[in-house]
Amino acid sequence: MTLSNIGAAILLAIPAAAQPLAPVPDDQAPPPPPIEEIMLAETSMAEDSVPDELVEAQRDVYRRMTVPVTIGGEGPFRFMIDTGAQATVITRGLTEKLGMEPSGSAIVVGMGSRKPVPLFEVDGFSFASREMNNLTMPMLEARNIGADGILGVDSLQDLRVLIDFRNDTIAVNDADNLGGNRGYEIVVRARYRLGRLIIAQADIDGVRTSVVIDTGAQSSFGNRKLERRLRARRTEQVISTDVNGVQVSGNRHIARSLTIQGLQLNNLGITFADSPAFEALGLGKRPALILGMRDLGLFDRVAIDFSSRRILFDVPKGTGTYGLVRQKYLPSRLDL
Repeated sequence: MTLSNIGAAILLAIPAAAQPLAPVPDDQAPPPPPIEEIMLAETSMAEDSVPDELVEAQRDVYRRMTVPVTIGGEGPFRFMIDTGAQATVITRGLTEKLGMEPSGSAIVVGMGSRKPVPLFEVDGFSFASREMNNLTMPMLEARNIGADGILGVDSLQDLRVLIDFRNDTIAVNDADNLGGNRGYEIVVRARYRLGRLIIAQADIDGVRTSVVIDTGAQSSFGNRKLERRLRARRTEQVISTDVNGVQVSGNRHIARSLTIQGLQLNNLGITFADSPAFEALGLGKRPALILGMRDLGLFDRVAIDFSSRRILFDVPKGTGTYGLVRQKYLPSRLDL
């Protein structure tokens, strides 16, 4: 049995009788979602369940994956960029430091738990040379997310997130300010669903699979539909912790390959666990995967561009490096 931290999808709902959101056409970028229903995907800190040296290593990863933000001119504070989180999140310590009062409440549904949380209205939220007002943020505990807050897709809709694994950095800005499209060998068009970019044309061991790129998830996990289609063999049990601090049990399977537009990742570890994330995204009835940072780290760089609905991959030199294999029919450079 392995103790691990994997992405924990959560849903926020107010009140219990709220109506579900109407479906949004795939070719249209939706506005920030109403607070009645918000899903997040986030990796938690499980300090009681892993050795101290691993906890400190994970803290270091979190620090590198954050960006500075200010609130009402105060800060900077460190917010982790999470392309799987529908809403921007604030933590208890930060609300207390800023003397903020709650404006409502919500129910947080984690990967394995439900918990009520307060909501806060935030003005003067600044990052990447822009300022946002009238944001409604749920509050989570810092020990469960490893940062002062989460920068969710409601704050990223017209921006690009660039993860540079060569330099262990992450940045968010306009695409032009982050170098444009030069140097990327794979450019994949994606669809919007509840603000996230979803790759619909992926393949796992011959099974057509929808893939969500999630910078807030450490590992990759799949839904039960994918598990059944793969006839997955459960190699080991994995104990993870969701954003509410509740342990969740899943089973890990090693898939032979994940193929995205001619790019192949070999020996992909997938944890299967019952989660409301896929249902909330409308992916409960089809094979789906949330691709986490551990597997994204096989690339040199990954850029998630919300403004153009594209995900860009920079492939390392040497096609066999770290289990990342480029198939024979892949062109040397895609036409951008």
